[in-house]
Amino acid sequence: MKELALKYGCNPNQKPSRIFMEGDRELPITVLSGRPGYINFMDALNGWQLVKELKTATGLPAAASFKHVSPAGAAVGLPLDDTLRKIYWVDDMGELSPLASAYARARGADRMSSFGDFISLSDVCDADTARIIKREVSDGVIAPGYEPEALEILKSKKNGNYNVIQIDPDYEPEALERKQVFGITFEQGHNNLEINRDLLEDIVTENRYLPDSAKIDLMISLITLKYTQSNSVCYVKGGQAIGIGAGQQSRVHCTRLAGSKADNWYLRQAPQVMNLPFVDSIKRADRDNAIDVYMGDDYMDVLADGRWEKIFKVKPPVFTAEEKRAWLDTMTDVALGSDAFFPFGDNIDRASKSGVKYVAQPGGSVRDDQVIGTCNQYGMVMAFTGIRLFHH
Repeated sequence: MKELALKYGCNPNQKPSRIFMEGDRELPITVLSGRPGYINFMDALNGWQLVKELKTATGLPAAASFKHVSPAGAAVGLPLDDTLRKIYWVDDMGELSPLASAYARARGADRMSSFGDFISLSDVCDADTARIIKREVSDGVIAPGYEPEALEILKSKKNGNYNVIQIDPDYEPEALERKQVFGITFEQGHNNLEINRDLLEDIVTENRYLPDSAKIDLMISLITLKYTQSNSVCYVKGGQAIGIGAGQQSRVHCTRLAGSKADNWYLRQAPQVMNLPFVDSIKRADRDNAIDVYMGDDYMDVLADGRWEKIFKVKPPVFTAEEKRAWLDTMTDVALGSDAFFPFGDNIDRASKSGVKYVAQPGGSVRDDQVIGTCNQYGMVMAFTGIRLFHH
């Protein structure tokens, strides 16, 4: 098949719409269920590249959760501890496969942003992974294959309309890629830069100790950024993105946005949040929303009389700013990547508040010395990669 007609483009008024291959090549995808749309395919194909590269770089199964052509989460298949199993709402599912663990992490890091995601999987989708997907609000999934049981589970989602795409894992794009803007064609070489441990060798800080676990986290950060709308930064801990700041014009705003997401990920592990007494009838999305509001500045939106009774069995106490700061001060060993250089040390100041210890960025700013000096003040390890990762 060389062409697939779509219902419409980015918006319902943008018709006709299709995806197609030029020349003699066939489309490398097969739609097994549903009718994926224009943005679905953009998410799927960007996400597939991300997880394929994560698998190559780490040797571990990988998953990504995409929304509007940027990842909301990305992770590799490391085992989940009891705390993560609980905050990702998979503590009732028994032992999970590595691929299922990867998706639980990718989906669970920023559940608000992942609502209605498009999922990318590096490996053949197994039944464990399909069962997690089945219970989440999601638009679709792309993978190199599906076990029979997994496919049946996914086909039953959304009354048989859930989007399931299979991609040829051996497909490679042409060396040149093109896109049109306002009727003008842009052409560039495909970004086939390989991100690996070699990019992390130029350590410029006084602290030069970079353990292999930190190298894995930094590679996850950089590969995630390669497929995130710029400007972007990404916080990673324990094999998963915990905060992604995408599409901001100011880099420090990326750092703040991603840092706030990383903070929320860690605050969800605080006893005050893990033990919230939700009413039995609350839906998953409503529970996620309530947690997000409870941890934020507008907590009275869920704690006011007449409101908390619909969410909680017992009115919980306020999670004070002092309590939150004390908990966040225990977060350590976070990795931070940036798709372009940090122009000022204020990015590092903000990163330090979210437990960042390891940093990877291209370098090349006229204020590199200031940024390095700020890292030294916090005892951080920073590597200059020498490569920029803009994505538009």
